Amino acid sequence: MNVFRYFQNKLDAAIEALSAEGALPAGLDISRASVEPPRDPSHGDIATNAAMVLAKPAKMKPRDIAELLISKMRDWEEVSEAEIAGPGFINLRIVDGFWRNAIAGLLKEGLDYGQSDVGAGKKVMVEYVSANPTGPLHAAHARGAVVGDALASLLTKAGFDVTREYYVNDAGAQVDVLARSAYLRYREARGEDIGTIPEGFYPGEYLKDVGEALSARDGGKWMQSPDEEWLPEVRSFAISMMMEGIKEDLTGLGVDMEIYSSEKALVDAGAVDAVMQTLEERDLLYTGVLQPPKGKTPDDWEPRPQRLFKAMQFGDDVDRPIQKSDGSWTYFANDVAYHLDKYNRGFAEMIDVWGADHGGYVKRMKAAVKAVTGGEGDLDIKLCQLVHLMDDGKPVKMSKRAGTFVTLRDVIDSVGKDVLRFIMLTRRNDQTMDFDFKKVTEQSRENPVFYVQYAHARCHSVLRHAAEALDGADLSTNGLAPVVLDGLTDPAELGLMKLLLGWPRTVEGAAEAHEPHRIAFYLGEVAAGFHGLWNKGKEDTTLRFLVDDDRELTMARLALVRATQTVIASGLSVIGVEPVEELRA
Repeated sequence: MNVFRYFQNKLDAAIEALSAEGALPAGLDISRASVEPPRDPSHGDIATNAAMVLAKPAKMKPRDIAELLISKMRDWEEVSEAEIAGPGFINLRIVDGFWRNAIAGLLKEGLDYGQSDVGAGKKVMVEYVSANPTGPLHAAHARGAVVGDALASLLTKAGFDVTREYYVNDAGAQVDVLARSAYLRYREARGEDIGTIPEGFYPGEYLKDVGEALSARDGGKWMQSPDEEWLPEVRSFAISMMMEGIKEDLTGLGVDMEIYSSEKALVDAGAVDAVMQTLEERDLLYTGVLQPPKGKTPDDWEPRPQRLFKAMQFGDDVDRPIQKSDGSWTYFANDVAYHLDKYNRGFAEMIDVWGADHGGYVKRMKAAVKAVTGGEGDLDIKLCQLVHLMDDGKPVKMSKRAGTFVTLRDVIDSVGKDVLRFIMLTRRNDQTMDFDFKKVTEQSRENPVFYVQYAHARCHSVLRHAAEALDGADLSTNGLAPVVLDGLTDPAELGLMKLLLGWPRTVEGAAEAHEPHRIAFYLGEVAAGFHGLWNKGKEDTTLRFLVDDDRELTMARLALVRATQTVIASGLSVIGVEPVEELRA
């Protein structure tokens, strides 16, 4: 049961009844009337802003509407108290029996609990990572990979039809530099002393593997060939090897992309020319000279006439270069074509997960999507801020193999994918993060992934001991669903129930806001609620999960334990973390 949707439906019915009675005007838009937990739990269990949002269209005072609504709500059998707060907010207290009964529904649904239809099967494209195939993924890519992958899973749980995509930037100058760097390593593999890697080339030792593999495949075929012969071959070979390594690293992180889309294939198919022709026909391009920007000069600025996109017409700060004075397209032009391609494939709703260094491109890309889709496309861009890698408070040195950075594989090998994934969601994506190798693996309350996993393991331990003590008892979710929970009266028990029953609303709210970090935050709250109940049982033997002389109360508490374990496992599955049954030092 989605508790808040249940009360939302009752609220909507109450408003409609008041309209039918003539107490409220007919035809009121009730879409903005929400039901949610109050910010301060001491105010009650359920709060609604209905009187506030209906006041203006109803041409009535908020408190007058609130009084009308409360007259209906006091008749609800689930409500023990209803009161008006401030200018017209309504706070409700729900009878304890409602929460106990709702736990049965949670147990019946099991790991499917929290599954929602709020997405109504709407197609969404989540594009993330999309790192240039010029080297292995580095640690900073982990954040975007986890945020994107967890967001895709979250949207799926909320009922959206989600596609995961990686955009391979295999066109442009950077892959030519890759090819020339790989060619040096090829010559090295053939026995040549290549000396110092030239400035501007990729220095990482990972390219030695590319050079050796190319030498093994083609022998000395390219040693005396001119650039125009070896460059396309080496470029293709190097990109293929880099992407193979990237896919292996993503697999190690638990990321499984459905589509790898090629920039080069898009360009070769004429998609850029086609979309620019469309913009031209819509009078959205012109030739002009932009004023030099303040501060750092971007790559696409020129002090001479070039083709510009009327980005300001769609909410950007300035118009944007889309074709250089030499006739070549800017990177932005390729990106515009790519996003139109997404839209043409049926993805009117698009989510891009980018690194912080792309912040200056957000407005122009949003403007471009509006322009090329006629306002039908919706693009949300999630920027992932920097991750500072440390070990016991000291900055981590670069990887020798990568040359200039710590690789994603290094991090996975050090802490494991589950720790990495969880920790990357313990901050909002737009906040910088300190990732300390020592702290994220220590077993303490200050380590959020350990704290949550420990709660799940504790649940498993309780249920395992109970199975030994209660011979023949069915302690599965289905077996515990019919158990009567009337004996659970302690505030800590009821507080944990309310937390667990907030899981469906958490899923829907996080999905609609595109904020997967909310899941990690929520799991931390559930873990705290469970650990708090565990500690009370240590201090007060009457609150222990296994009560020697009271099987009925024991079964009720085991049902709550199983419900807790189920919700934690469900939440961990959304963020791609495997729940553990036992923690070892």
